[in-house]
Amino acid sequence: MKKALGLGAWLGSAVLLPAVWLFQAGCKSPVGPSDDGSGGSPPAQVQATADYIELSRITRISRFRSAVGHDYSDDYESCRSMKHYFVPGSYPVKIFSPVAGKIGALTPEWAGTQVGIQAGSRMFIIFHVNVYASLKVGDSVTAGQQIGTHVGSQTWSDIAVREGGRLLSYFDVMTDAVFQKYKNRGVGAKSDLIISKAARDADPLTCSGDTFLTQGTLPNWVQLN
Repeated sequence: MKKALGLGAWLGSAVLLPAVWLFQAGCKSPVGPSDDGSGGSPPAQVQATADYIELSRITRISRFRSAVGHDYSDDYESCRSMKHYFVPGSYPVKIFSPVAGKIGALTPEWAGTQVGIQAGSRMFIIFHVNVYASLKVGDSVTAGQQIGTHVGSQTWSDIAVREGGRLLSYFDVMTDAVFQKYKNRGVGAKSDLIISKAARDADPLTCSGDTFLTQGTLPNWVQLN
C-alpha cells in the first residue's frame, strides 16, 4: 500500500473492528464518480439516505481534494484533502448517522470522538463528535438517528467515506433526496463540491508530511446560501 489510511487515528482506539473491515490490502475497491473511474454510481444500498449533520447550522463546505485542513489521501492519490469540512455558523450542531449500519469504531480525538459507521463495504467516518454515552462499538444505527453533537467551535466538523483503500466523496454516496437540501441552499450539482482527480493533478499541492505548503489555484470552498 502507498499509505495506511488513517492508521494512527484508528490504532489509537481502544476498540477496533477486524482489520479486514478497515483495509483491503492489494485490492482496488469499486471506483465511483469521485475517483474519475468507470465504475458508475455507487450502489443504492450503501448510499447515505440521511444527512449526517444539521445543515441549517452550516455556512460553507470544503470541496473533495481541496487544500483545506491537512493531507487526507488514500492508496491511489496523495497530498490532497479527500474529505469534506463543514463550517458551522451557530451551535450546537446535531450529528446523525447518514446510513443504516453499525458503529465500527469510536476513536478518541484531541476534540471529541471519531465515529466510524460501517455500512456494507463502506465506512462513514465522522470527526469531532460528542457521542452519546449509550452508543458502543457494534451497536446498530438507523439512517437519520442522532448519535451526538459536533464538539464545538474549537474545530470544524468533517466527514470521510472509505471503501477499502479508496476514499470517496460524501456527495457521491448520498441519494438525490438528501442532496436536494444542498440544492435548496444554492449548490447546483454534486460535482460542484468535488475537485476531480484530473483537475487536482493538473494543479498539484505541495505537502510536508500531512501539512499543506501550497494551496493551489482551484477554489477550496462552496458557500451556502
